[in-house]
Formats: sequence, structure tokens, C-alpha cells
Amino acid sequence: MRPTFVAIGNAARYAELKKALGGTKVEIAAGPQAVIEAARRDADWLMASIVGTAGLEPTLAAVRRGKTVALANKECLVSAGSLFMGEVRRHGTRLLPVDSEHNAVFQVFDAAQANTIERITLTASGGPFRTWTRSQMKGVTPREACRHPNYAMGAKISVDSATLMNKGLELIEAHFMFDTPPDRLDVVVHPQQAVHCLVTYVDGSVLAQLAAPDMRTPIAYALGYPDRIEAMTRRLNLAELGQLTFEAPDLERFPCLSLAQQAMVAGNGATTVLNAANEVAVAAFLAGNLAFESIPEVVEATLGTCSTGTAEPLTLPDVLALDSQAREHAKRALKKASGLATTL
Repeated sequence: MRPTFVAIGNAARYAELKKALGGTKVEIAAGPQAVIEAARRDADWLMASIVGTAGLEPTLAAVRRGKTVALANKECLVSAGSLFMGEVRRHGTRLLPVDSEHNAVFQVFDAAQANTIERITLTASGGPFRTWTRSQMKGVTPREACRHPNYAMGAKISVDSATLMNKGLELIEAHFMFDTPPDRLDVVVHPQQAVHCLVTYVDGSVLAQLAAPDMRTPIAYALGYPDRIEAMTRRLNLAELGQLTFEAPDLERFPCLSLAQQAMVAGNGATTVLNAANEVAVAAFLAGNLAFESIPEVVEATLGTCSTGTAEPLTLPDVLALDSQAREHAKRALKKASGLATTL
């Protein structure tokens, strides 16, 4: 099938897009508003996978159509969880998680008996530095940080995986998506990445979802839901794998996970601040303006200096205002942590 409308966020590349689609009947547009317009177009099923808070407004536009949104953007819930889930409920939107861990939870989470669920445990690979000491992690390069052991991902999410911030963001996402209190959410490091979640019930039963680490599996589940469709994915072979190991995350070596947990407990916009500060810090690291080990320093400093409200921000302007304020605080913390002038 040929698309009827194509939009890109970068308005400077409009001419390039127009040339690429010349001679077709495809309608094209560029710029942030064009992406929002694309999300508003009629569609039975939409995948939201824009990285960062840039994906928030387009995804909200899609949610307000009241159809099906497959969510692969965790920042929508991290930065605006109460607002986002409120809109999902208000418009009767079917929300399907595509992140592998949340998709796994969705498959074994008995929503009809949610009160019988005792705990949700997300698994983490541990990232490329799982066995490194703190001293070894000094001087880590962006190339090393982006070398995920199981997945080929974009730079930002790869760095988040290396700091374990990604798993902290996923805890916050699960908190809002599954309406689960912070004290019933935890993380276990599982290097083989065969088990993607564990859901513990009050009778002691633990239901787990297993699959080979391949994003085509959760995407296929979301595409076919409520049915299952065939996917050309690598199949999990436990005998070949040999063993499944689990360990507690080391919060001393990976303080970003602890910062995310603290922000989730604090609420009142703290997760919005956390996400904004992390985006600024990771961008600085990738640009060579911040040491890897200073990423949590910037995030922690921003959480300490950026004032949050007395309740979760419940409107888009409130979320965006807090996000902007947090970025300014993060830039100041960045200069102090790096000792470098920055134009971020």
C-alpha cells in the first residue's frame, strides 16, 4: 500500500522529501505541526515511536482519536503519565505497549483481577557495563556506551540502557500504564534477556513471558492484538541457551535507576524533571561535553534545584513548562559538572 500523507519533523528537509516523492500523489508536509497533523489523520491503528518528549504532543493527538495506539515512546508516560492516561481513559483509546518489557507484562497481566497482583518485575540486560567497576567506567566513550549486548538501538536509548536509566524510565512507565504503586514495582538484572517480565500474584504464582530478544515479537503482538499473528522471529531455545541467571541491580554503580525510583515515589512532576534532565545530560555525553559518570550527577542536581508542584501536571502546557524549566536547570548543572561552556 502507498501512503497518502507523509510528514517529517525537520522542516529544513522539506525540499529533500518533496524531491524523493516527486511524481507521486502522496501529500507531504514538514515541521512539528505536520507531525501532529499526521497523528490526527484517520487510522485504525497507529504506532507512536518518536524518541523523547518530542513524541508527546503527536501521541496525545493520536490518543484523542479514540482508536488504537501502539506505544513505543516511554517518555509520554514518564513526562506526562497522569495527563496521558487520563486522555486514554477519556477517549476510550486502546493502548498497546510495544516496549518489550511492558508488552510482556500486558500478556500476563490479568486486568480483570488486578487486585490480585502483588508485584511486577521488569528484567534488565545490565547493559554493556554490567560487570565493569566504577573506575573502569571512567572515560567511557559514546561508542562503548552504545554497544548494547542484545539489541541494536538508537544512541539515546543505548546510553540510557548503559546507565540503567532506561530501566528506571520503564518502571515509571509501568507505574502509570498498569496503575501499580511504586512499592510493587522492581527490577532484576537478567543478562540472557529471555525472560522479559515476571508478574507475581497473591497466591505466590509468578507468571513470566519468555521470548528471544527480538523487537519483532512485541510489534507482532501489538499488530495482531487481540489475535496472534505469525512473526518471522528467532525462536527461543532454552536447551541451547543453557541457563537463565538473575541478579539484583547495583545501585551504587548505576545510580540513575535509583534516581528514577525516587522520582517515581516523589511524584508531583518529579518524573517530568527527571526525564528532561536525563535528555540534556545524555545529549551532552554523546556530543563529548560530559563524562559518562557525570550523567547521574546532572540528573540529581536538577531534581534538587528544579521546583515541582503539589500535584502531577495535568495539562500539556503545564507539562511543557515544567519540562522547559527542568532543561534550563539541567544546562546549569551540566556546566558545573563538565566545567565546559555549552551551547545546548
